[in-house]
Amino acid sequence: MVDTLEVRLGQARAGQIGHAELLHMLCVDELERRDAAAIDRRIKTARFETAATIEDFDFAYNPKLPVAAIRDLATLRFVEASESVILHGPVGVGKTHLAQALGHAACRRGHSVAFTKTSRLLADLAGGHADRTWTARLRRWARPDVVILDDFAMRDLSLAQADDLYEFVTERAGRPIIITANRAATDWYSLFPNPVVAESILDRIINGAHHLHLDGRSYRPNKRPRPNRNEP
Repeated sequence: MVDTLEVRLGQARAGQIGHAELLHMLCVDELERRDAAAIDRRIKTARFETAATIEDFDFAYNPKLPVAAIRDLATLRFVEASESVILHGPVGVGKTHLAQALGHAACRRGHSVAFTKTSRLLADLAGGHADRTWTARLRRWARPDVVILDDFAMRDLSLAQADDLYEFVTERAGRPIIITANRAATDWYSLFPNPVVAESILDRIINGAHHLHLDGRSYRPNKRPRPNRNEP
């Protein structure tokens, strides 16, 4: 409570608050500090690529975006209902930003979140087969309230990768996954070497998930370095 003690004592000396209110406000200050510290810890643990939020997303840049559906997801009712989210569309339209923004909102609401590229998840699980830590790694990835898999369905999966993905999805049964992908879910089946495994995995992911198609102009050209007109 030392951070706000002098301020509150000054208010008490000035007659702005009484002694009982002083103690109450010091307790409130400490609770707010702890809440803020907990949010910071959850955000750091999530390992987001950027500090993306819904508030700083430029919806006006792409009028085609389903703004109402995105804002509805930002209420996090899908987390409370244990539903997943699939954001798909062309490169650069903001899928990763929105996925991280939803994760950031979940952190602020008290949920644990993990963000990762799908390839990194599969590489990490593959490493567990080599050093016999696969079960521990699987449980670690399955533990958070929300897991964000960025760049899903980028390339064909090997048999081992498909099996690991099946185990991950099964282990997370009943807990939300946010997926970003360039391809629609109907195009994912061909990436799996075993159609039975593909059906088992995708049935758990796709059915009951919120599917949002994001389309429009790419944000990335705006972030490219501008040429120096003074250079020869």
